[in-house]
Amino acid sequence: MADTINDRIKEILEKSPVVLFMKGTPLFPQCGFSNQIVSILNAVGIEYDSVDVLQDPEIRQGIKVYSDWPTFPQLYVKGELVGGCDIVTEMYQSGELAELMQKENIARKK
Repeated sequence: MADTINDRIKEILEKSPVVLFMKGTPLFPQCGFSNQIVSILNAVGIEYDSVDVLQDPEIRQGIKVYSDWPTFPQLYVKGELVGGCDIVTEMYQSGELAELMQKENIARKK
């Protein structure tokens, strides 16, 4: 059992190679930026987990401190922050996101 919020965040990040901290869920995003990253991840065709920060105020605040990134969504690959909507969108458009997923051996959706 996690003792601190940082421990909880680390556990979440260790469970899946790709984690999206977002407002809402992939099926029902609660903001346009979260929706955009969900669409991008679906287009890239990878498996990922998500955390709805609206459902857990402690995680919502804690991940901002953990990442030193003040906004949502936040995309993590292998425990490392990739970025928010603008960065992920740029990486997708340039092909860098697909390259990163391939380099990190991220599983594609079946």
